[in-house]
Amino acid sequence: MVRWLTSSLQRKLSIVVTASMIVPLLALGVFAFLFSSRITEEKTKLSGMDTLKQVEANLRYMLQDAENLSIFLIGERDIQQYLSRNEDHELDRIDILGRMTNLAASKKYIANIAIYPGRFDAALSTAAWYEPDGADLFYGPFSGQSTGRETDKRWTGVYSVRNYAGIQNVITLIRPIRSIHDYRTLGWLAISLDEKVISKGWPALGLGKGEGRLELIGTAGEILSSMNKSRLGLHMSDIEPGLLTRIQKGSGGTTTYGEGEQRRTVLYYPEKLTGWMLVGTVPYEQYRSENSYILILTVIAVALSALISGGLVWFTVRRITRPLLLLTRHLSRIDPKRPLPLFRSESDDEIGKLGESYNLLGAHIDMLKEEIIRGEARKKEADLRVLQAQINPHFLYNTLSSIHWIALMSKENRIADMVEGLSDFLRISLNQGQDYCPVAQEIAHIRHYVRVQSIRFPDQFVLHYIVDPALEQQMMLKLLLQPLVENAMIHGIQKAGNQGTITIMIQKDHVYKRMNVLVLDDGAGMTADKLKQLQAGLIPEDESGLISSDRPLHGERLEHPLSAGGYGLRNVNERLLLHYGRDALLEVHSREGEGTRISFSIPILEESP
Repeated sequence: MVRWLTSSLQRKLSIVVTASMIVPLLALGVFAFLFSSRITEEKTKLSGMDTLKQVEANLRYMLQDAENLSIFLIGERDIQQYLSRNEDHELDRIDILGRMTNLAASKKYIANIAIYPGRFDAALSTAAWYEPDGADLFYGPFSGQSTGRETDKRWTGVYSVRNYAGIQNVITLIRPIRSIHDYRTLGWLAISLDEKVISKGWPALGLGKGEGRLELIGTAGEILSSMNKSRLGLHMSDIEPGLLTRIQKGSGGTTTYGEGEQRRTVLYYPEKLTGWMLVGTVPYEQYRSENSYILILTVIAVALSALISGGLVWFTVRRITRPLLLLTRHLSRIDPKRPLPLFRSESDDEIGKLGESYNLLGAHIDMLKEEIIRGEARKKEADLRVLQAQINPHFLYNTLSSIHWIALMSKENRIADMVEGLSDFLRISLNQGQDYCPVAQEIAHIRHYVRVQSIRFPDQFVLHYIVDPALEQQMMLKLLLQPLVENAMIHGIQKAGNQGTITIMIQKDHVYKRMNVLVLDDGAGMTADKLKQLQAGLIPEDESGLISSDRPLHGERLEHPLSAGGYGLRNVNERLLLHYGRDALLEVHSREGEGTRISFSIPILEESP
């Protein structure tokens, strides 16, 4: 799969560009989904708060109506007169009870209206309740015993009563009935609201989806009304620990409660008349179900966009890479014996310029072929000159061997030693016809040469060798150092007229993996003009185009011929050029009366040539 992908630029570009477009699309889709989810959550909260406000308005209407009704009843003249008597009058009681029944029947949310006289036990009630579960709520405050609260208006918590229809949950407003003449307590009025009627319309408001709830919480934290009747009368701190502490009293708002799957949004809004709190809960599961539709739309939109983008990318990349495919076919059908075929481009863009460069490359390759042919011819010519220099020493080597034996037989030790050094010098020069030799052999060649020259010119020069031991077995082109040493000896030391020093230094350049060679003498040196002439003479004939005449160390070409030493340096320079390239050319520095420095750098060969 990877090989199939990487073998085609068209496929790689298509996949990379498509991926570059799909990733932002995915990021945009994720951002849109998250943003939509947040908007959905905020919209649910706003809608929930509006629902709570609507429920609070309906609840406040019921509570206010019960308050107004209680005020009307405690001030009604017949009720005042009935309660002011010491005895119960049946006709008056029936009349009052009838009017109370009409009032309770006119309002569906009123479950019962009851009056409890303070002087006798004949209570007036519009409902037939049997053994109410909340009896302590009535008979305790209404028993006439002072509790410290019997003179206060108050709402009870939710409690259950039993009637002919079964169990009924009610919330009761209790307030004392006082005489309008002397303000003494005549009895108590109780108006009970049906909890079922209060919460009747809550499931249709939207907060009841799934496990959502809407509940009415009393001032003490008990649940007064709920969609889940099993929670009535329970304290919020027992079933929802810590929730009441997050609800700000006196104001509405939202908060988050629970962890993991139990996490949900809590909306709360106060009822101003009683201080109760309406609390709605929306589980996060409801958000996920609402966002599933948005997620499906987002996935479809991103998938369609990705498909359309992929198709456009493939079409565009195919149009762009078609000329490159044609150029690849041209290059794959190259015949080394024929020129490169021409590439015809119809555009001026980068691909068209690439085609033009391809055509220029073909023309340049043809030119380089001709230059290489000429360069090979020059290399062979130089090798022939070296071979010619080897052939003559070969004849001399055989002759000198005979002279050496004759000198030994005649006990001419100096002659024998000189002839032996010259013989070894010529033997190493031959090197069995090989062009390359180890650095140690090249140094040995110089030692034999110096041995002969020291006999000829005794006490005129001293030679120092500084050679990196790691380079002794590295291969280099032979006969490179001897012309440089000869040039230093003849044109440097002898011209100075006193004993001189020649130093040969061969060091390794670890950074560029090259062998740096330096031949240094403290002889006569040369003037700046002569140095300029020598550097100009070292420039090869610029027939191959490989060497430029603007090399910094070389001056402009002069017309006069080189000296004998110059020919030797030029031959070394040309051999370095042909075998190692232009980076290996000789560099010559000299000052009159101070000496001459000749150096070059050649690559360290991994294998012997």
